[in-house]
Amino acid sequence: MQKNNAELGSFEKNNISVEKGSEVVEETEYSYCPNVVKYEKPAKIGQETFGNNISLEKGSEVVQETEYPYCPNVAKYEKLAKIGQGTFGEVFKAVHRSSRKVVALKKVLMENEKEGFPITALREIKILQLLKHENIVNLIEICSSKATSSSKYPRTTFYLVFDFCEHDLAGLLSNVKVKFSLGEIKMIMKQILRGLYFIHSNKILHRDMKAANILITKNGVLKLADFGLARAFGGYNQPNRYTNRVVTLWYRPPELLLGERNYGPPIDIWGAGCIMAEMWTRSPIMQGVNEQHQLNLICQFCGSIVPETFPGCETLELYKQIRLPKDLKRKVKERLKPWVKDENALELLDKMLQIHPSRRIDSDNALDHDFFWSDPMPCELKILDTVQTSNFTYINSNAGKQEIRPQKITRNEEQYFDRVF
Repeated sequence: MQKNNAELGSFEKNNISVEKGSEVVEETEYSYCPNVVKYEKPAKIGQETFGNNISLEKGSEVVQETEYPYCPNVAKYEKLAKIGQGTFGEVFKAVHRSSRKVVALKKVLMENEKEGFPITALREIKILQLLKHENIVNLIEICSSKATSSSKYPRTTFYLVFDFCEHDLAGLLSNVKVKFSLGEIKMIMKQILRGLYFIHSNKILHRDMKAANILITKNGVLKLADFGLARAFGGYNQPNRYTNRVVTLWYRPPELLLGERNYGPPIDIWGAGCIMAEMWTRSPIMQGVNEQHQLNLICQFCGSIVPETFPGCETLELYKQIRLPKDLKRKVKERLKPWVKDENALELLDKMLQIHPSRRIDSDNALDHDFFWSDPMPCELKILDTVQTSNFTYINSNAGKQEIRPQKITRNEEQYFDRVF
């Protein structure tokens, strides 16, 4: 009898394959979206950059005469503060003007789109409308605001509206006053793994696991967030060809760094292992400045990447193009022991940070690990009762002014193995 009680939640899908050139870009049908054939199109009445204005009739009833009639205006929310910014756009804390419900507004960045709607936003909307689970961020609705005549880019702006979470994990870890107990760390990791178990069971990869994408409510409920890079995946016996330019560099597993395009859930487990170690080190454990440096740090930490430790690595696209250090022994437990005093924690970290993806523990077995079933047991995040203000990476890093990291290594790359934590 298994120890974990991870819930599958609800998920509906119809499998299809839509191709863009030679790349499969979608694998699930919009089962929640009715077929447009139930409407008759009597006439085309206009066209804009994003789409067409068409008068759709059902019987004698005109159901659409204006743009996006079923997309509420974002003006019903009052923006309170910016809490995030990146290549995806901006995130604001906001409040509903009538109900006073606090939400998060994620602005969809449209400026770089020549036409249409960003594929990353479409994927995020599709996946979040299908996935419903306590440990997955909840998408409430999609809102829009019309461009003004003075706008540089005269097009409709869209916002994804989410339930508001008071913190992200990276923001909390950057706050020196927040010190998690071992029981609280267990609760955080348990919720991360429950979220991963749910999405992986439903054939979804997150593909951007990092501490900044882990949201936490004031009541200690954790939510996996930012599904902009997420996508459906098939079985290992199916010919998958996904991009390997995913996952933030510091959390990117060795198989992606070496060019693997047929991958699965182990890429998210590697990121979760990096996050788990970060619970003690308080900063990312492998902070490479480029792919070559990141692989060097991984070898220094997990041992050399050779066919004996990673069968089949020699067949990966970049294996022979990148200089990898030789004869390095695995030192995961040894390097983390000064910070991580719990033996069960070290054992689990060692299983999550395996070089070969097939040897990495999966989320189901990780939830059954003794780490979660030994004293102290996972407990409520009481430390959050002492935190009076929200903690977000964007706010806690001088209002978003991140330190710019160098793009080139000034020393010999083969000798540059500096540990950051």
